[in-house]
Amino acid sequence: MKILTIAVLLTLAPTLSLAMGCGHGKKNVQAMTCAAGTTYDADAKTCMPISS
Repeated sequence: MKILTIAVLLTLAPTLSLAMGCGHGKKNVQAMTCAAGTTYDADAKTCMPISS
């Protein structure tokens, strides 16, 4: 019975670790480039004209 339990656990161990997925623990970061004369406004989540 012990051997069967250990065999099942060893069989399931890789499956459980793969269930977490490839992106586990990674932040979703997206790069954005604004046109000349504008800057990114994080609050509005858009490019805003630079006022000087």
